[in-house]
Formats: sequence, structure tokens, C-alpha cells
Amino acid sequence: MSLYFLFPQQDPYTIGQGSEMEGYCIDLISALAKQLGFKYKVHLVKDNRYGAMDSNGNWNGMIGEIIRGVSHGRFTSTDCTALSQQAVHEADLAVAPLTLTAVREQFVDMTTPFMQTGIGFIMRRDLASEESTFSLLSPFSSDMWVGVLIAFLLTGVCIFLVGRISPSEWAEPDTEEHSFTLLHSFWYITGALTLQGAGPHPKALSGRLVSAIWWLFAVLLLACYFGNFSSMLHSNNAHVSVKSFEDLANQDVMDYGTVEGGSTMFFFKAYSEAPNKIYDHFSWFIMRIYQHMERKKSYVSNMEEGIRLAQEGNFAFIGEAVSLDLTVARYCKMIRSEEVIAMRAYSIAAPLGSPLVKNLTVAILRLSESGELTYLRDKWWASSCMGADRAHGSEALQPNDLRGLFLLLGLGLVVGLLVALLELLSRARHQAKDGKKSCCSVLTSELSRRFGSGGESAEQDSSDKSKA
Repeated sequence: MSLYFLFPQQDPYTIGQGSEMEGYCIDLISALAKQLGFKYKVHLVKDNRYGAMDSNGNWNGMIGEIIRGVSHGRFTSTDCTALSQQAVHEADLAVAPLTLTAVREQFVDMTTPFMQTGIGFIMRRDLASEESTFSLLSPFSSDMWVGVLIAFLLTGVCIFLVGRISPSEWAEPDTEEHSFTLLHSFWYITGALTLQGAGPHPKALSGRLVSAIWWLFAVLLLACYFGNFSSMLHSNNAHVSVKSFEDLANQDVMDYGTVEGGSTMFFFKAYSEAPNKIYDHFSWFIMRIYQHMERKKSYVSNMEEGIRLAQEGNFAFIGEAVSLDLTVARYCKMIRSEEVIAMRAYSIAAPLGSPLVKNLTVAILRLSESGELTYLRDKWWASSCMGADRAHGSEALQPNDLRGLFLLLGLGLVVGLLVALLELLSRARHQAKDGKKSCCSVLTSELSRRFGSGGESAEQDSSDKSKA
């Protein structure tokens, strides 16, 4: 048996031409053919429309090609094994995101749904977030703040170590008091971070090197912070948190719309103009959304225009959730509303009385139960967005954005410690040469005096004398 299938040219349902055609619908038909054992031929619908009825009662698109018959006959399947001669239609089946509706069901037979969807909306991710009480922290991400804290702690410890190791900073541990205690080291770099002085300042080359690197790090870090904070203030000067259709209806800061003449627009129109509708809370905001779109004429000509406006910001595009999910998978800065209304389903269409519908329905149910439909959905709706697609101008900075600054600080701290060790090693060599001792023993003795009990006793004695 050979069947003729209609497909729309739409990503990700059908992509490519001829033998290179691929997509969700192609995989679906391939799986159905494997289950039912039929061969098939495919072609794209001539006018690339799904199917709507004009004022004369004639259908266009895929529905029209399904219901139009021709004069000669062709064999079609009765139970996927036996054949009978019937009137031939332009196509046996239409496989597409065809919404199962009462009007279409009157003119064609439709299988059980292979995909469920509804109406949702997409918008920029930053517009969907609520304003936080801690908005002062928003220019940096959580990971970034952790990185800054680690850099602060490491620099304070490094200043403390350099102050103890360098002989230019602490010449006589036995008699002199150490200026750069651990507490003073953190106080010193805190003053530098706030662009304020906190003396005493380091005297040794190693200490000055670490201080200079920290000052540079602090200035550049503050510049990035205030730059991103200013950008967020400008982008959020008319910020409003929108997470549901009710939120959308209750605000007038952000515009919204849908495709003009599409099924989504007709849903809002039909619901708002229904003579016997129930005036509940749901009806109220549905009518308010429709009235807004009518008043502002915020309709778009196609889905691509709606996605573009939503990407530019301050616009929410309303459409079918399954199509919006694909947009979110392609563009990381977009987000779809969690709320989905007006649930609907996609089905395969066949001519009225077609014996194929029953067998296809059973096959679709088997694919659903086996997880094959879920696999196909995950395959063609997989996220392909990358980190580079983020809107850097209005999002919290990540550690990766300032990795060069952190590397510079780390390198400066390591060099500062090495310079301090070289200063101590140089002094140990001179002392070993004058006292005719081993350089290693002198160096060990110096480190013991600076980090051992001797240095602590000297600091305590000096502290007691100052108190007296």
C-alpha cells in the first residue's frame, strides 16, 4: 500500500526538500509506517496553509486537499492488509500541527491527538522576574559574589603573609610590633575596596605590589558593578512582573499581541463575543486582553514578527504553547508563561470515512504508551541556546565575564608572595654569609621567628609596653 502525505514547511515539523526532508512529522510518519507496515510518499501542501473555510464554504490548505476528490479511483487501505477501490483524494493524510476543532471534524476525520498544547505567551526573561528587596546585589550573580568574597579573603590573607614574611615590612620580629595583623589586613583592603585609605600602608616592594593589584582589581570591579547597575536601572525603569494572563491583563506598561487572523486571535474574539458566556474571573481578563489588542491594534502579521518584538523587550507575544516552547529552546533570553489556557490538541487528518483513522489512532496510542512520542518531542524541541546568546547588557554578570580580572588578581597575589619570599631569602643569605651559617638554617630560623612563638611574644611584649 502506498499513501500520499501532506506536510507543512515549518520548523521543526518539516525541514528541507525532497529526499533530504526531515523533522518531527517525518519521524512520526516513519514510526507509524513501521508499526502498520505501509509505504508512503510525501509532498508539501501547495499553499503552505493548514486549512480554513472561505465565505463560499470552500476549504484551502491541507484540509482542502484532503476533502477534494478527483474523477478516477485508487486503491486505499481498509485495515492495512486488505485493499478496496475508492474515490481518490489529492492526499490520503495530512500530518501537521493541525488543531482538532469541531468545524474541521465535520469535513474530515481526525485521529487521536499526537500532541497536546494550549495558548501561552513569551517575553524576555528579565521582564518575568520579580523585583527583589536585594536589588543592590542584582548586577552580580550569586557565583560572582562568591568569587568576590573568595578574592577578598585570599587578598587579606596574602597581605598578612607578605607583612610577616618580608623583612622590609617587619625587620625585627623579636623587638618590633607587627603592623599588618590579620584584622588590619582585612581592614586595609576593605578601605581600598571602598576607595578610602586605611593606613599604615605597606613599605615593602612585595606589599606594595599586592596592594596595587588589589586597588586595580577594586577599581575595575566597581566600574563593572556600577555600569551594570546603571544598565539595569534604565532597562527596568518601567519594570513590571508578569507571570500569568491575569498579570498581563492587569498591567498597562508592557504591550502584547498575537498573530492577526490566527486561531489564537479567534479564540479571544469568540470567547469575548460569545452571547451566553459566564462572567467569571477568567472571562474578565480574557475579555480585557482582547479589548486591549483591539484598541491598541497590537496584532502582528506572523509569528516571526511577534518573536522579534518579544526579543526587543516590553512586548509579550501570545501564541500556541508548543510553538513558543521551540522559540524558548532557540533563544535563551526568552521565557514562556507557566500558565497555559484553552487546551487543544494536534491530530492527523484523513478524508471522511477513511478506514485509516482507526488503525492510525491505535498506532499513535502505542507510540505514546511506549514513550516514542515523548522522545520525538525532546529530540526536536531540544534547547540549542548558548551562553553567548544572553543579553549581557541587562543580566547579572557571571564570573566567566570577569575571568581576566580574577586571573590578574591571582597572578598579582602569587607574584607578591614570591617577592616577599625572595626578600626574606636575600636577607637570610646575607646573615648566613656574615655569621658563616647555613642559608637553610638561617631561613628556617627567620620563618620560626615570624610565625612561631617568638614573634607572638614580641608582639605581646610591645602591646604590654604600649598599655603601660
